[in-house]
Amino acid sequence: MPDVRLASSQGKWILLTTILGSSMALLDSTVVNVALPRIGRDLDADLAALQWTVNAYMVTLAGLILLGGSLGDRFGRRKVFVLGVVWFAAASLLCGLSPNPPVLIAARALQGVGGALLTPGSLALIQASFHPDDRSRAVGLWSGFGGIGAAVGPFLGGWLVAGPGWRWVFLLNVPLALLCVPVALRHVPESGDGRVHGRFDILGAGLGALALALVTYALIEARTGSPAVVLSGVAGLAAVGAFVFVERHRDEPMLPPDIFASRQFTAVNLVTLCVYAAFGGFFFLTALQLQVVAGYSPLAAGTALLPTTALMLLFSSRSGALADRTGPRLPLTVGPLLCAAAMLLMLRVGEDADYLTDVLPALLVMGAGMVTLVAPLTATVLASVDTARAGLASGINNAAARAAGLVAVAALPLLAGMGPEAYRSAPAFDAAFDRAMPICSGVLVLGSVLAFALVRRPGPECCRPQCRTHGSVTAPPLEGGRRG
Repeated sequence: MPDVRLASSQGKWILLTTILGSSMALLDSTVVNVALPRIGRDLDADLAALQWTVNAYMVTLAGLILLGGSLGDRFGRRKVFVLGVVWFAAASLLCGLSPNPPVLIAARALQGVGGALLTPGSLALIQASFHPDDRSRAVGLWSGFGGIGAAVGPFLGGWLVAGPGWRWVFLLNVPLALLCVPVALRHVPESGDGRVHGRFDILGAGLGALALALVTYALIEARTGSPAVVLSGVAGLAAVGAFVFVERHRDEPMLPPDIFASRQFTAVNLVTLCVYAAFGGFFFLTALQLQVVAGYSPLAAGTALLPTTALMLLFSSRSGALADRTGPRLPLTVGPLLCAAAMLLMLRVGEDADYLTDVLPALLVMGAGMVTLVAPLTATVLASVDTARAGLASGINNAAARAAGLVAVAALPLLAGMGPEAYRSAPAFDAAFDRAMPICSGVLVLGSVLAFALVRRPGPECCRPQCRTHGSVTAPPLEGGRRG
């Protein structure tokens, strides 16, 4: 049984290590959107390259995050976590030194691999190291400080872009890794799961990532109408079919199909797809809208987004407690509707938009909607499966959210009629933004309808979330399996 106490010096070092590691990935997921206009200008990149700057990272992260957790259980959680931190930092350095869009996009894909190794490992180290009496408090501190990192991300990104330059959005990860790795090697005990055996589902993970990449390429490049687009779309659908076939016939699949035998689990993941598709499209386009159309500086645009994550940090735990009393159906129905209203309020944000009267009301309503739904969403995912599968269920839900976000970033500009140079023209981008927000709003309304029709109150003995404080807007909190 793990016996490290939180009050001990080793306990504090472990907590610091895991917070530093997870903060690298959380910061990166929120700061990059703010830097996109400057990246596009400096590297002479079109809109498709900016979409890939976001999505290359998400493709490998979403496709490999389940495999990353399994690697830690087999080969040692500290070892895989440290490897992930080093990998992430090396890829970040390559991002910061990129001379052109293709190199940046390739480096972002490598970053996603590092993120898939370190993200599940940070929580697993806490659960494997701390005494059971201290574990919940340690997880709470870890998720709270991680949420602060996510909240500070847009502000920090804006400050870096406006000051030292956008390359420092990526280079910042290098000193964080140089601090994290020695502390991890010196103070964090190694741990693993002796019950884990058999082969890794590398084929399944590869097919999943390949399917996401091909479908994303087809959506981003669809406006060209080239034969390569059609072929990639067909190949992407074939990869999806192959992934399903492989997972159904492997002895130890990465994504066991029988977990979807739970109607509640299937329903809440459908809601997740709708909600995080809308969120992904919203935050991608809003960071551009504030700068390209409203004329905000990168720092002002990053600061403008703070209210949403601040509200989540302050009230997500209370929302979870309220949902425990009311059941998940009401918050999962009302929350998406609030977010849908917020996206329609964003239609008021145009040229020379006033922050207090045009931008802030929409972001406050958006934050209220996210507060209402994110914690109950996580709780419902965990409650819909056996306790032994809590970590797997959370990983699937987290990956689904990230996959939904990347598909939205790929598809929404196409659906809104954005041309390759749209972000260089304020009138063109504003017109497309006004077409995109109702689409996002409609997807959220669909999520609300699904929640009302399909989600039910879980039983009293179900698994409860450990991460009650959350500030990330890219995916629901990642929960690990329970360890004694």
